[in-house]
Amino acid sequence: MANIKSAKKRILVNETKAARNKAIKSKVKTAVKKVDAAIAQKDAEAAKTALHAAIVEISKAGSKGVYHKKTVSRKISRLSKAVNGIA
Repeated sequence: MANIKSAKKRILVNETKAARNKAIKSKVKTAVKKVDAAIAQKDAEAAKTALHAAIVEISKAGSKGVYHKKTVSRKISRLSKAVNGIA
């Protein structure tokens, strides 16, 4: 454990931010799983609504700095391509 006050604070802040990032990534993964489930059932309408929700979550994660902007773009592109493939 650190002895310096600023180092102790950094440890606490890093734990808080790590928990926040983990929660945001979990939301993204859940949204992506919902899209994949709709694609697996060949349900175009459910896939499109799930895709919209997933795009919102992924974009939020990108704007908060959890994901790099190119990672966000790649994830959205792959999901969109998969949904358009079943339509």
